[in-house]
Amino acid sequence: MTHVVTESCIRCKYTDCVDVCPVDCFREGPNFLVIDPDECIDCAVCIPECPVNAIYAEEDTPPDQLQFIQINADLAKAAGWKSITKRKPALPDADDWKDKPNKLPQLQKEWSKG
Repeated sequence: MTHVVTESCIRCKYTDCVDVCPVDCFREGPNFLVIDPDECIDCAVCIPECPVNAIYAEEDTPPDQLQFIQINADLAKAAGWKSITKRKPALPDADDWKDKPNKLPQLQKEWSKG
């Protein structure tokens, strides 16, 4: 089993979770974090650290968030999505986005060039 980052993280990208991960399984995208399922050891220490409750054990992922199991697996291997091991500031407007639903269209999968 693995853990999954879900929609609540989109446009927030709080990184409290990465500080506690013992195996550095988080990958960072432009406005979202994912968990690499090949690296996650299912320890669950990240779950209580997430201020927006975006992380679930795979088997506990809410039905409306099941697509994020595959999204995490795909983006963990995507070009530009590198390992993140230290906390960084959240996105500047994270507090404005943290409680908004239906954020999947806001997910940026590629880093902008520049």
